[in-house]
Amino acid sequence: MTDRLVTRMHPFERTIFGEMSALATRLGAVNLGQGFPDTGGPLTVRQAAERAIHDGLGDQYPPAHGLPELRAAIIEHQERFYGLQVTDAGVAVTTGASEALAAAILALVEPGQDVMVLDPSFDLYGAAIALAGAGRVAVPLTGDALRPDVAAMRAALTPATRLLLLNSPHNPTGIVFTPAELADLAAFAIEHDLLVLADEAYEHLWFDDSVHVPIATLPGMFERTVTVGSGGKSFSFTGWKVGWATGPDDLIAAVRVVRQHLSYVSGGPFQHAITAGLRLPDTYFDDFRADLASKRDLLCAGLADLGFRAIPPQGTYFATTDVTPLGFSDGEEFSRRAPVEAGVVVIPQSALSDHPETTAPYVRWAFCKQPAVLQEALDRLAVWLT
Repeated sequence: MTDRLVTRMHPFERTIFGEMSALATRLGAVNLGQGFPDTGGPLTVRQAAERAIHDGLGDQYPPAHGLPELRAAIIEHQERFYGLQVTDAGVAVTTGASEALAAAILALVEPGQDVMVLDPSFDLYGAAIALAGAGRVAVPLTGDALRPDVAAMRAALTPATRLLLLNSPHNPTGIVFTPAELADLAAFAIEHDLLVLADEAYEHLWFDDSVHVPIATLPGMFERTVTVGSGGKSFSFTGWKVGWATGPDDLIAAVRVVRQHLSYVSGGPFQHAITAGLRLPDTYFDDFRADLASKRDLLCAGLADLGFRAIPPQGTYFATTDVTPLGFSDGEEFSRRAPVEAGVVVIPQSALSDHPETTAPYVRWAFCKQPAVLQEALDRLAVWLT
């Protein structure tokens, strides 16, 4: 532990993703832990970045809230895919979706107030809530299918709860909220006059009939919701760190104030490139999903053949499996042993949870890898487990 670190950040000194990726590198293991693709994104988007660098368009600071062209493309995107009417003042370009999430929490939640999250959750949520001096109310997803439970949320609500943080498609479980679940969540937020922070970084990564619907499209929700998007996740350029927040002007004005005192600005050439990406035809997004779905199917079928109980992923990069049918005590034991004994790295869901008693059996697998990599992982597991 770092002696100089403020107390509220002690639980967040290390991230499970960094630890497991470092372990994969050290052991030469197949890394199905951290969620990043191992192939490049669309060539046209990459070429737009190259042109911007060549022409010197990103050499200096971009405007504080993002390039006007990118803000316009984000506005067009929200209208094109969801029918949402966003103004220019309702857009903030950020250093990845992570900065958008942190800036929104810091901007909208006072010290001593509470943020409700569904558990398990992306580890940044807890760190950002702690930085805000706020409390975290973590409500477990329930049942074998890991679904949101509004009755449990109502029971966990505190008088200090200010913000409801929702994530669909959901990291780490891979679920996508159904229309009925979204309606119940919206009614809950309205009933208790909660602001909503909608982490929709994986908005274009949904499969089959599990269509992603932003909660901001529901009646009474746009005016209370900050929606977060990710160029990295939508176009497979996670290292570029271009994200955004959209919503009503008053909420985004608050986010802009905080965000400009974090990174200030970043990614000039890449903002030009993501502008081009947002204007790609529908065929790009359809093909992108189809490719990921085939990788999901390869991994999940292979895991099922090995005896894992898989929860079919409806979206994101991630599959969730129960490891206890194979004789492991919990996901943490499996995640400790698999890198050393099988040469495969995964993430225990309990590392992303305030309720390890509910998440203990589960591990998260990233399927956003080339088919040969996924097959290599399955082959290594087969040797180990059989």
